[in-house]
Amino acid sequence: MNHEAVVSRLAGMDAARRRGYQELLDFYHGRQWERKERGAERQLVFNYARVFVEKVTSYLMDGMSFSVEPAGTGGPDRERARRAEDWLREVYAENSLEQLDLETETDCAVLGDGCYKVVWDTEEKRVKVTAPDVQGIYVWVSGDGRRPFRLASCYELGADEVELAYRIKPGRDTVGVVEVWTDRDFELYVDGAPVESKPNPYGFIPFVVFPNLREPKKLWGVSDLRQIMEVQRELNRAMSQLSRILELSGNPIAVLENVEASQDIAIRPGAVWNIPEDARAYLLDLLQGGGVNLHIDYINLLYRILHDLSESPRSAFGGAERDLSGVALELDLQPLLQKVRRKRIIRTAVYNRRNEMILRLIEKYRGEDFGPGLAGRLRVNWGAVLPRDVERAVNCAHLMVQAGLHSLRTAMGGLGIRNPDTEFRNWLEEREAILRMNRELNARAARNGVRACVPSSRREGIEEEKEVE
Repeated sequence: MNHEAVVSRLAGMDAARRRGYQELLDFYHGRQWERKERGAERQLVFNYARVFVEKVTSYLMDGMSFSVEPAGTGGPDRERARRAEDWLREVYAENSLEQLDLETETDCAVLGDGCYKVVWDTEEKRVKVTAPDVQGIYVWVSGDGRRPFRLASCYELGADEVELAYRIKPGRDTVGVVEVWTDRDFELYVDGAPVESKPNPYGFIPFVVFPNLREPKKLWGVSDLRQIMEVQRELNRAMSQLSRILELSGNPIAVLENVEASQDIAIRPGAVWNIPEDARAYLLDLLQGGGVNLHIDYINLLYRILHDLSESPRSAFGGAERDLSGVALELDLQPLLQKVRRKRIIRTAVYNRRNEMILRLIEKYRGEDFGPGLAGRLRVNWGAVLPRDVERAVNCAHLMVQAGLHSLRTAMGGLGIRNPDTEFRNWLEEREAILRMNRELNARAARNGVRACVPSSRREGIEEEKEVE
C-alpha cells in the first residue's frame, strides 16, 4: 500500500480508539455524569480519578536520572561515556524534559498511551524532543506486534504557520498536516496533498510510542481511569443524594393529614398553624432512625473500593491513620509499589530508546563517537518510592562497594545521585586539593622543625598518600 492510500484512509482508522480517548479526557476533567438525572437539581463531582492519576505519576517520576556505561575499562571508553552523559544533560535542559516528561506521563496515564518524537532542528542546530498528541498517531507494526514499520502523525497548523513553513497559502484558518515515516523514507502531506517526499535522514522512525500499562496481545495500552470510572460515578451519585437529603432536612417538609386545603402554612420559628380539630400536622424528618448512616457507610465502602481498584492506599496520600514502621508502611503501600514497578519496567525501555535516538543524532550531526553497543549501555536510574533512612542506605551501599558486589558508580545511582561520574570527579578534585594542602603543611612544619597540627582526617590522607608513594 502506498503512502497516499494510507493518508486517504486515516480518517476512518482507529475510530473506536479515538472515541475512547475523548471519553477518558472528559472523565479526567470532571465531566463524569453520563446523563442528567430526572429531578436532580445538583450533580456533584468529587474528582478522585484525577487525584489518583496525578499521585501515581508523581511517585513514578520522582528521582529519575540516567547514565551511560563505558564500552570498556580504558580511559577513552570512559571519556566517551562521560561525553554522552554531558550531551544528554544538555538536550534535557534545552528541551525542559523534566517538565515535559511529567506532563506526558500524566497524559499517558489518562489516555493509556504516550508518544515522544526526537528530530534534528536544522535551524537551531540542536536535538528537538517533543510529545505529540497520541490521538493523532497511527502505527503499523510487524508480525511480532511490537516494532512499527510505518508511522503516521496527524496534527493541525494555522494558516500562517503553513504559509511560512511550506510556502502554501491555504483557504482555511487551520489545515491538517500528515507525516508518514518508515525506516527508509519520509513523506509530508498538507491538506491531503503531497508536499514533500525524501529518504529518511535518520535511518529510523524518530518516534517512541508506548503504553501506560500493557495489556497482553494488545498494541495499545490501558488507562489508569478505566477500572475506577464506574466506582467514581457511583460515588458522585451517592454523595449527591446524601447532599440533597441533608439539604431537605435543614429545610423540612410540612406534612398535613386530614386537611383538604392549606393556606399560609409557613415553617419558621414561632409559627402558629390553624388546622381542623381532627387534623394532624408534623415536619418530615428524613434523618430519623439513623437512616443517614446507611448512606455514609455506603460512601465509605465506595471510598475503600476506589482506593483498592486504583492500587493507591490511603497512606500514599500521607494520611496513615496509625503509626507504621518502615516495613509495615512498605507492606501497606505494596499495591502502589507494584503498580509503579510495572510502569517503570515499560518506561525504562522507553527512555533508553529515546536517549539512544538523541545520541545517534548527536553522532550524525555533531560528529561525536560514543563507542559500540550504545543501546546496551544506557541506564535509567529510578528514585526510591518510599521514604528512606539515608544513613542506613549509605552504610549498606558502602558495604556493597567494599565487598565488591557492585561499583561505587552503581551505589551512587542507587542513592539517587543524578550524575555519578560528575560527583566522583568533584570528589577526586576535592581529595587532591586536601592532599596537596596536607603536603604543604607537612613540608612547612618540617622546615620549621615543628610537627604540624593536622586534624586526624587529614593525617589519614597524608598516611594514605605516603603509602601510595
